[in-house]
Amino acid sequence: QGHLVESGGGLVQAGDSLRLSCVSSGRAFSRNDMAWFRQAPGKEREFVAAISWTGAITHYGDSVRGRFTISRDNAKNTVYLQMNSLKPEDTAIYYCASDRSNPNTELRTSTHDYDDWGQGTQVTVSS
Repeated sequence: QGHLVESGGGLVQAGDSLRLSCVSSGRAFSRNDMAWFRQAPGKEREFVAAISWTGAITHYGDSVRGRFTISRDNAKNTVYLQMNSLKPEDTAIYYCASDRSNPNTELRTSTHDYDDWGQGTQVTVSS
């Protein structure tokens, strides 16, 4: 079980880029699939992207595919989310999460499958 801390959020204009980081204090980080979710005011938490524990497999939500890239550095216990071509509808609190118990090779996209969560970092995109 690890403590997750996100950073890198902020206020940007449409079309700009941001890179979010999430550092884990857990010793099992390199064996866990990791994901980013986001939650806008009044909406449910939404899957954004996930990455396998090796980093070889990634999966994206339809609304961010082609604009966002998830990556990880297991030596630094860190997962990243590079966000390009940001849109006002990307405005949300972004959370990273770890999946400690995925029995399959397919990455999971439901919040219920993720065990540990960070506190979130706010991303605001102005038009």
